[in-house]
Amino acid sequence: MAAPLRLLAVHAHPDDEASKGAAMMASYAASGVGVMVATCTGGERGDIQNPALVGDAHSARDMGGARRVEMAKSAEILGIAHKWLGFTDSGLPEGDPLPELPVNCFALTPLETAAAPLVRLVRSFRPHVIVSYDENGGYPHPDHIMAHKVAVEAFNAAGDPEKYVGTGDAWEPSKLYYDLAFNPQRFRALHFALEEAGLASPYAERLAAWLEGDPEGHTPPISSHPTTTQIDCGDYFDTRDDALRAHATQVDPEGFFFAVSPSMQRKVWPWEDYSLIESRVLTTTPENDLFAGLR
Repeated sequence: MAAPLRLLAVHAHPDDEASKGAAMMASYAASGVGVMVATCTGGERGDIQNPALVGDAHSARDMGGARRVEMAKSAEILGIAHKWLGFTDSGLPEGDPLPELPVNCFALTPLETAAAPLVRLVRSFRPHVIVSYDENGGYPHPDHIMAHKVAVEAFNAAGDPEKYVGTGDAWEPSKLYYDLAFNPQRFRALHFALEEAGLASPYAERLAAWLEGDPEGHTPPISSHPTTTQIDCGDYFDTRDDALRAHATQVDPEGFFFAVSPSMQRKVWPWEDYSLIESRVLTTTPENDLFAGLR
């Protein structure tokens, strides 16, 4: 029997689900909500980010295969379902001028082609809530921006039986949220908590860059969407960190994501933050539940 409430999170690459909204998803899954992650690409153009795995034979030979194994571990840790949408990682273009994106990559796929597998998934999984990135992709990676576009397209089109014919019976999701993982208020609170505890903060440079503005896009742009919804999920920060570590090629276990202990985070900022973009049910903000208006 399908879970009475269902949430679908749309992510660009394997590991994005662990760094953005993982504690929220684990919390809802543990409460009986049906939670699924749709990963748009295989992440096969990713570089090894973990110094301990530089030179790892499996990753060097088959990064896409290594990341599939990692994604399966992460989904198991979080207690969620997972689907691949099957597109090719675009890579992160770097240099001046920026190089052209690879032919046939996700970011260059026509929108209707890119959105069709997600519309099919929405119509089969029938989520009440969809969560994805804002117009900047959370940070300006071409695949993140494209993931935003397909999520919005699926939210708007899946309920219309005249669109995407042949991808299943129409289903209209009720609420669309943007993830605010790069909420400056959160980083500021953690930064000051570390300083007050006499500990080094890794956030000073990032906060300064936000305040000064970064036209090169090297730090996440501040979202233009307000925080409307905070999910209290501090009890699942350890689960989130375990899911992050499962992506061993992409996450340095001594790095930025683990600079603040879960216990300190629970004291300072025990929430994950979201912006309600559209609701087809009556709700009022601020909210403390993505399913407000649906229960």
